[in-house]
Amino acid sequence: MPRNGQSILASSFKDEPYWWEAFRPQAIEAPSLPASTDVVMVGGGYAGLAAARALADSGIQSVVLEAEEFGSGASTRSGGAISAGLSIGKSFTGKSLDYAPDLVRDVVGWAVEAYRGLFDLVEKENIDCHLEQRGRFLGACAASHYEGLRKRYDKLRAGGATDCYLVSREEQRQEIGSGYYHGGMVLETAGKLHPALFYGGLLAAVQRRNSITLAGHCRATGLARSGDGWRITTTAGEIQARHVVIATNGYTGGVTPKLQRRLVPIASHVIATEELPQGLALKLCPRGRTFSETRRVLNYYRLSPDGKRVIFGGRARFTEIDGEKRARLLHASLVKRFPELAEVKVTHTWQGNVAFTYDALPHAGCFDGLHFVLGCNGSGVSMMPFLGDAMGRSIAGRLHGRMPFGDAPLPMIPLYTGKPWFLPAIGGAFRALDFFDERIR
Repeated sequence: MPRNGQSILASSFKDEPYWWEAFRPQAIEAPSLPASTDVVMVGGGYAGLAAARALADSGIQSVVLEAEEFGSGASTRSGGAISAGLSIGKSFTGKSLDYAPDLVRDVVGWAVEAYRGLFDLVEKENIDCHLEQRGRFLGACAASHYEGLRKRYDKLRAGGATDCYLVSREEQRQEIGSGYYHGGMVLETAGKLHPALFYGGLLAAVQRRNSITLAGHCRATGLARSGDGWRITTTAGEIQARHVVIATNGYTGGVTPKLQRRLVPIASHVIATEELPQGLALKLCPRGRTFSETRRVLNYYRLSPDGKRVIFGGRARFTEIDGEKRARLLHASLVKRFPELAEVKVTHTWQGNVAFTYDALPHAGCFDGLHFVLGCNGSGVSMMPFLGDAMGRSIAGRLHGRMPFGDAPLPMIPLYTGKPWFLPAIGGAFRALDFFDERIR
C-alpha cells in the first residue's frame, strides 16, 4: 500500500483488461443465420476460431456463435504467457496425480506441438502480437517446494523435456530481481505474447475465409438431435448442422449440462501497473522471463510488451470479485515479491474464467455426439488454438494420427453438478496451507 494511506489506484484506473488498449472486443453480428451449415462452433475464443479456420481450409462451411462480442472472453484476459510444458501432476483440488510414463511423454509431446504450432500460426497469418521466446522462471515459495521442483524436473526430463534446469536460491537473482523465492526452475521453451493482439490476428484470419459466418451477440440456448445432425437454438434463431463443436471452456453453461459438470470455472485476476521508473523494470526482470510459482494460490507475472509495466495475475480469490478489491489484493502480493513497487499504482484490473478438469488435463473429443475442446487448466494461450485446429482437421478427415488428449474420457467430478460451491472452502484451505509452508521457509 502506498504511504500515508494513499489509494493504490491510478487516476486513470480502468476495470478492464490492459490488453484492450491495443485491441478491443469486436461487435460482429451476422445479418441472419444460415438455415443450415456443416459445423457450428459454440464459443468464439481461440479454440472456436482455430477450428473454423481449419475447417475453412478444407472447404467446409461453419458458423461461430459468440454469446458476447468477439474477444470479450478469456482469450483476451490472460497474462499472455506460453510454454511447451503443461502443469503435470496436480489437480484443482490439490490432489497429486500420478500419470503413467506413457501419458507423461504424450502430454509433453503435445505441449511442445502446441507451442511450436502457435509460432507457426503467427508466422503464417502474419499476426503482430509481440510473440517472443524468453523462457519462464518457476519460483519455489518454500524450501519444501524446491524439493518438489526437483521431482517435477525429474518427471519432465523422463518425459522428454530437455529445455529445463534447476536454479538455486543463490543463483536466482540472475533470473529475477527478488529474494522472495527458494530457488526455482527455468523452462527455456517458454515465451509470451499480447493475447488480445493475437486474438485479433486470429479473428482477422478467420474473416479472410469466406466459408465462415461469425455471429456475435448470439447465444446458444438449446441443442437437439435432428436426423444425422443437430438443431441449434440461439437468441437469433435456429440453425441445422451436421456437427457441433463446444468450445466454451470456462464459460460452459447449462446448454451442455453433462460437460458443465466436468469443468470447474475458476476466476483468474490480473492487474497492470503504471509505467515503472527507468531502469527498474530491467532490474526486476533481467532476462525478459515470464514468472510463475509453486504456491497453491499461485501468482504469475511478466513485463508488458513495451517493458514498462508489470502485468501481475493470480487467484486473488477463486471466484469473481469487484475491481477495487481485486486490485488491492494483487497489489499486496506484488509488493511482497518486489517491495520497491509499494508506491507504484494500478492502472488496470480484470478477471476471466479458467476451466479446470478433474485430471488436470485438457480434453478434446466427442461426447454424446457433440465434439468438444475444453479444459485448458491455465495453459490455454497455446493449447486452445492447437486443439481447436486439430478438431477442425479431424472433422474434415485431415487429422493424421490420434486426437491430442482424445483417448481418455473427460472425467466426472464427484458430488459436482456444475456450480462450484466448494471453491471458497478450497481457496481458504489453500491459503492456509501456503501460509504454513511459507512460515517454515
